[in-house]
Amino acid sequence: MHTNPHPDEHERAGRAAALKERIYLTFASLAVVIALTTHGHAEAGPAARTLAVTVFGLLLSMFVADVVSHIVVHETFPTRAEFGHMVRTTFGAVGAVTVPFVLLAIAHFTDWDAVSALKWSAGWLLVSLVGIGFLAVRKLELTFLQKLIVLGAEAGLGFIVISLQILAHGG
Repeated sequence: MHTNPHPDEHERAGRAAALKERIYLTFASLAVVIALTTHGHAEAGPAARTLAVTVFGLLLSMFVADVVSHIVVHETFPTRAEFGHMVRTTFGAVGAVTVPFVLLAIAHFTDWDAVSALKWSAGWLLVSLVGIGFLAVRKLELTFLQKLIVLGAEAGLGFIVISLQILAHGG
């Protein structure tokens, strides 16, 4: 996919919306995966269902929020093109969280432990957050230090989510 090196405001807004949806979904999935990990004796099937319900519910809520906020701001329903963009932006974010489903499927159909699959999923989601951040800042006119601060903050927040979930579940 070719991206414009000098995007206009509309294109920047579209990129920002897609980035925002991926970050929301990844952080929420990270929290759920850690919660499932800390419960002990996790099974792959129920863990995958819990994650799927969470992801689907979050995607629907993000989509509804986009539609309602558009209606409030513009005092009209989205055009067909705007509606399509909202669908692609929101539901396109699911790509950011496919690896945990693959890992849980492997655990379900093999002898691999579901807790191990969840721990690997948490690691993947944390790396994914930093990767999403890197893709977002790599071409910006920021200094190397500023880019490093953005990526470090994102990774730090991911570790905070993991720590809070572990503390909340007595781990």
